[in-house]
Amino acid sequence: MEPSTPNKAHGGKRPGSGRKAKFGEPTTLMRVPESAKPVVIDFLNELAQKRQVEPKWPSHLTPVKLCENPTSFKVPLFNHTIRAGFPSPADDYVAESLDLNEHLMPRKEASYLLTVSGESMIGVGIHDGDILVVDRSLTPVNGKVVIAILDGQFTVKTLEKKRGKIRLLPANPEFKPIELKDEQELQVWGVVTKVIHSL
Repeated sequence: MEPSTPNKAHGGKRPGSGRKAKFGEPTTLMRVPESAKPVVIDFLNELAQKRQVEPKWPSHLTPVKLCENPTSFKVPLFNHTIRAGFPSPADDYVAESLDLNEHLMPRKEASYLLTVSGESMIGVGIHDGDILVVDRSLTPVNGKVVIAILDGQFTVKTLEKKRGKIRLLPANPEFKPIELKDEQELQVWGVVTKVIHSL
């Protein structure tokens, strides 16, 4: 199998003209048996369709763009727990400074944010309008709240793995669990690590 030799440019040919490559990358010339040609063509067409299909964000999950170069933002972290009042903001009480960027996203290169719409996860403290911090570097283990893709659609649910079965569980009795069928494929796009909630 040898790569094809590019044709020399002819006068009048416009850069970028001609039919666009289906895969958007260089191609290679190869010989295949005549009888296998239809099979190869069908396979390549199917592969091209799979590459073009991207999961869609549903209305109840909205991606939030992260700042590419966030500045450090540190606030005092008081060495007191709150019971019936607030400690005096004196330096003696300050244990350390807390960088909110590092606290919310210690692995920022693998993290992203989503805004939630709906009440299917209120039982675990995720409410309508909350912002989720999602980490794609974490392993989605049983019992974790995850961002999952099922049938090309995103959803936020608790992952359950039990007796060889996988289910996506809501945290609201008004919503039904989603049990994966044998022919369905589940992709997990990260584990929810923090919830930003306004009071």
